[in-house]
Amino acid sequence: MIAATLASTAPMPHPVAALALLDDPQEWSSFSHADRHDPAQWESSVVIEGMHCAACSLTVEDALRQVPGVLSAQVSAASQRARVVWSSAVVQPSRWMQAVQQAGYRAVPANDVFASERRRKAARQALWRWLVAGLCMMQVMMYAWPAYVAQPGDLTGEMEQLLRWASWVLTLPVILFSCGPFFKSALRDVAQLRISMDLPVALGMVITFVVSTAGTFDPQGIFGREVYFDSLTMFVFFLLTGRWLELRLRDRTAGALEALMNRLPDSVERRTAQGDFERVAVRRLQAGDLVRVQPGEAFAADGVVEQGSTLVDEALLSGESHPLPRAVGAAVVAGSHNLLATVLVRLTQVGAATRFAQIVALMESASTTKPRSALLADRLAKPFLLAVLASAALACAWWWPQNPGHALMVAVAVLVVTCPCALSLATPAAMLAAAGSLARAGLLVRNLPSLEALAAVDTVVFDKTGTLTRDAMALQAVQARAGVSRSDALAMAAALAQHSLHPASKALVRAASQEEGLVAWACTAVQESAGQGVAGQVQSAGGAGLLGGAMRLGSARFCQLAANDELPDGLCVHLADAQGWLATFVLQEDMRPEVPAVVAALQAQGVQVHLLSGDRPEAVLQVAAQAGISQALGGCSPADKLAYLQRLQAQGHTVAMVGDGLNDGPVLAGAHVSFAFGQAVPLAQAQSDLVVLGGSLDAVVLAVQLARKTQRIVRQNLWWALAYNAACVPLAVAGYLPAWLAGLGMACSSLLVVLNALRLARTPRTAPLQPSEV
Repeated sequence: MIAATLASTAPMPHPVAALALLDDPQEWSSFSHADRHDPAQWESSVVIEGMHCAACSLTVEDALRQVPGVLSAQVSAASQRARVVWSSAVVQPSRWMQAVQQAGYRAVPANDVFASERRRKAARQALWRWLVAGLCMMQVMMYAWPAYVAQPGDLTGEMEQLLRWASWVLTLPVILFSCGPFFKSALRDVAQLRISMDLPVALGMVITFVVSTAGTFDPQGIFGREVYFDSLTMFVFFLLTGRWLELRLRDRTAGALEALMNRLPDSVERRTAQGDFERVAVRRLQAGDLVRVQPGEAFAADGVVEQGSTLVDEALLSGESHPLPRAVGAAVVAGSHNLLATVLVRLTQVGAATRFAQIVALMESASTTKPRSALLADRLAKPFLLAVLASAALACAWWWPQNPGHALMVAVAVLVVTCPCALSLATPAAMLAAAGSLARAGLLVRNLPSLEALAAVDTVVFDKTGTLTRDAMALQAVQARAGVSRSDALAMAAALAQHSLHPASKALVRAASQEEGLVAWACTAVQESAGQGVAGQVQSAGGAGLLGGAMRLGSARFCQLAANDELPDGLCVHLADAQGWLATFVLQEDMRPEVPAVVAALQAQGVQVHLLSGDRPEAVLQVAAQAGISQALGGCSPADKLAYLQRLQAQGHTVAMVGDGLNDGPVLAGAHVSFAFGQAVPLAQAQSDLVVLGGSLDAVVLAVQLARKTQRIVRQNLWWALAYNAACVPLAVAGYLPAWLAGLGMACSSLLVVLNALRLARTPRTAPLQPSEV
């Protein structure tokens, strides 16, 4: 791809000519998608390189929003991604990417296959800077130690000066190499009259080095009493330690998203009209193409297996950890991996229409949205930094008359210790870790603020059909005429049912296939009456059976049963022959096996559970009783569901809606938080906050648990960040906090926030939860 190629070959920053390659409309689909209602409106996902803090993200957002034609821009410092909505009638991608470049950063298409290589290169550079700083710090500390332990007269003036010069020489690599990222970012901000979190840190480094250098060159001057090379190298080392570890932890989040985005192969073998196979780019595929997928390759589009059988890995797409069998006629999805054998696949959906593309779009959207508390921290970042600079200046002015050198070191300590990195990372780090954990468990978070609302949920409302129950039915009981065995009745009914696609017929065929020792029956002259039943001639496989002949399978009216026949209540299918009633098959909706445990687990967490459905009230009450739900209502229209939800909200409840289907769209949109199953229609997905990729409701319980745990960790992070600043700033102003300890405190505070958030990154359990486990 041109986007990937220029991203890998162009120097930093992009030349204008290279960026212009992205103005080709054929390239837009590789990192953007058009709005369904306005084809001229595009939404792009890009990676912003060079960001380190919330102030950086605000700077990039401001630069993008000032470009005519850019309708909106969201930039996340935690994920280093941006979502840009722009109008192709007004602006081209190169224009708003140049705006990012002019702000001092770099925008790269989010699907860039070389992004992971650049991240590895950045990690190597960070590691080298850390190693140089660490080695020099140890040497400088060795030369500084005599000055700390020597008694008066132990060190001659010449020896003390020699140790200072040696420390100065060893500090130069730290300043010129290890501190490079801090100085580069600070100079960029000064040149553009901006402020970021690197500016106070860089200013502290420069002040410390200049003061110590002045004391080295002029021992008799006002700064000659003491040098601070040991403090300088120590706090640079601690800052780089925290930044390198933070970079490694962030890469885990970014790498997980890119691992999903880059699962598609670059090319695939497509069969030509002559019957040969040629390798073509994935973007050239069209629905109806026949492609060959080798073992170890990923499926490039959605399709149906036309030849061969294999096992596929859909772990990142559905949360299913075990390989799944796929034979002729089975569906395969883009992004899943072929594990066992070569198969031929007829493509049904390609490009943005695939389920894989929709999942990627959801994850990209989640990675750039910002929770309310994160937005507040972003807004406070720049005023806070200005307050830091002012505080450092006032502290320096206060101490200057007593000791200018000490005054400058107090200012440095204030500049370093008050860096609000921990405050800015407190919320997004935890939210992204939780979203990644849920994604690995088969639940996609469309927007991070929904996790905040989900933590406060006290009521969950379930839809019935397709949510608590599967689309299929299950055979519950068989009643047969005297002299007719259950197995014979089921076999004859299945012979008729296999000629129908009705859900009740499918349930009978499935039940017969699971019955052991069943005698085979055959059916001829079949006629189906839509919505009523199936009629035909039924006989055993060996010839005319004892009970064979003309039979009917369907409703009581279709089977011509008399009104005085004693028929069971509920959902039933009847079988009749020339003599009349032969058998009745009592069916029930196939409720998901995990539903009772899910309902019990939610109730054990203090969450009320309700059931709303448009189905018959008696069927709804039956499912509610099986699930353990006491509050259920049937016969609901979409408007009835929404009104019921609004009544709950008016009573002060925070409501989550779990639904599946077109008529759930309004109520999904009206809930505080909404879940939709991955098989749901597009409207249901469009109105939902979370999408369940697999078919298990366990994800709802896991989401509630993890959302509450996430909020606890966010509060812990925020309190820690506030407490750290409240305790350390007075110490720094009072002169009790040396620069090296300030650097250690700053690094440890940011690292502690990220590590605390990382506790959420463990993949949660997907087994049904018992109330006692909650």
